[in-house]
Amino acid sequence: MYENIAQNVRDILAELPPDVVLVAAVKKRQPAEILAAIAAGVKIIGHNYLSEAEETYPFIGDKAEWHFIGKLQSNKCKKIVRLFSVVETVDSFEIASELNRRAAEIDKVMSVFIEINSGREKQKSGVLPEETVELAKRISGLSNLKLAGLMTMGPALEDPEELRTIFRLTKIKFDEIAVMGLPNTELKFLSMGMSVSYKVAVQEGTNLVRLGTRIFGNRP
Repeated sequence: MYENIAQNVRDILAELPPDVVLVAAVKKRQPAEILAAIAAGVKIIGHNYLSEAEETYPFIGDKAEWHFIGKLQSNKCKKIVRLFSVVETVDSFEIASELNRRAAEIDKVMSVFIEINSGREKQKSGVLPEETVELAKRISGLSNLKLAGLMTMGPALEDPEELRTIFRLTKIKFDEIAVMGLPNTELKFLSMGMSVSYKVAVQEGTNLVRLGTRIFGNRP
């Protein structure tokens, strides 16, 4: 029943360079769909909503690594820290501090990415590109967080070529922070590129792509 999902995953993994990691974006997907993707080779799943993650966790468990890729709210940080391995959407020091506090409560070092609003969209989350380095410096002082990457979405454009400059600028920020020698920082992952734009993102240096419809088809 889910052979199309499995085939999509196999095709994507064959297409991606070996150093590019696939995250399956599973918003509004059923556990059986997610399990089909995992069986075909997906090792990381990305959830936008804590409530959906809690519903699917009994079915998925540790069959995959869990990334939070949605908008963060302070009142959800306690549960997010317990459920997820990585939070990709840190966009303020206040949120980072709350994640750090909750991680300390359970003696955990939480891997986080800074989300950059590379398209400067008022309705989107993320720190502005010119504020990224300062936020990275402040996060590096939080002992229960490890800054492990940067993430950007970019505007929803039909032509992915229009995102090339945005991806390129995000890669420049990544390279800048990676060589700063900040404490509690091991910048390994540049998370950019979704189902429409991932091929351009790969060309511009991403090593982690978040794909939903390319794996599962259109959302119900």
